[in-house]
Amino acid sequence: MTPELVSITVRQGAMQESQSGLQMMNPRIWGVFRRPAGARCAAIVIHPTSNFHAHYLLEPLAERGIATLGLNTRYVGNDSVLILERAIQDLGAGVSWLRRQGFERVLLIGNSGGGALVSFYQAQAENPDITATPAGDPIEQFPEDMPPANGVALSAAHLGRSRIIETWLDPSMIDENDLLATDPALDMFNPANGPAYSPAFMDKYRRAQKQRVERITTWVDAKLRQLRSMPDGPRDMAFVIHRTLADPRNLDPTIDPNDRTPGITIWGPPRQLNYAANSMGRYTSLTGYLSQWSPRSRGDGPSNLARTSIPVLLFEHTADPSIFPCDNDTWAGAAKGRIQRHRLVGGDHYLAGRTDLITETADRLLSFAKSL
Repeated sequence: MTPELVSITVRQGAMQESQSGLQMMNPRIWGVFRRPAGARCAAIVIHPTSNFHAHYLLEPLAERGIATLGLNTRYVGNDSVLILERAIQDLGAGVSWLRRQGFERVLLIGNSGGGALVSFYQAQAENPDITATPAGDPIEQFPEDMPPANGVALSAAHLGRSRIIETWLDPSMIDENDLLATDPALDMFNPANGPAYSPAFMDKYRRAQKQRVERITTWVDAKLRQLRSMPDGPRDMAFVIHRTLADPRNLDPTIDPNDRTPGITIWGPPRQLNYAANSMGRYTSLTGYLSQWSPRSRGDGPSNLARTSIPVLLFEHTADPSIFPCDNDTWAGAAKGRIQRHRLVGGDHYLAGRTDLITETADRLLSFAKSL
């Protein structure tokens, strides 16, 4: 079956959300759609910024009779100005498009960072209550733009960007303007501290991570107030957050144990990526930080999932170095009584090289879709 390139109109966002004038004048998102003959159920696979046009589930699901849309948000490849309240509007445009095609049931598949996004969307589709972004910018949600889905599937799903940063941010960084400034007593890469890491070190480490998040957030709030108090002043500003990949669980497999390989993250060696010029959350804006990374972000996955009412399927990748048993338990607790759990034994975050587990995932999604 030939994949279709789908163009979907979305509502206009903020100034300079894109550097393309054409996109700003006529904003669109794009997806790749596989449409098997006679399909009555459709699925959307989505992530806030990753390009899912070639996602590994598109073809297997279509082969099983589920029409599948690999959808990108307007922020594909660039989360520096990402506003989650806009990203769920993009997902709503995709769901609306599928409904207009006549599909009776729509399944949202949140893979990796997409898990928190689909949970946020469904919570707002069922119970809309947002009128402004965390930066205070008004945002209008139109119920007709956000039809509820029939089911949610979470696969290797992060709990949300605001939760990720609290467990990945390097607390040993003592000067936000100096990449190398380090407190050795809080440095997970200092052999004197581990691995293995003591409970006392971990307690101190986690508290220091939250304190660094609080310092950054306080600075962002003050800077935004300063800018917006100026007559004709700028509404936003870009900045850099260094050293954002320092979770001790990547070096110590005894903490929240699963089948992961110690010494790696989902992208490679943790120390190199922690100091890299391009890593998680490295480049952002004040408004983007508040919407996606800060404690005031509304994109907390489990909190949003708890506000929904539809069936949930949770895939647990047992060798994932970024999603841990406690994360899966948190997801399960948020949808207690309506969630099914499925373990993909030996699966890493991306199911790399595991066509058997991709087949297992597609088969399980088919049975779940039939039950909706």
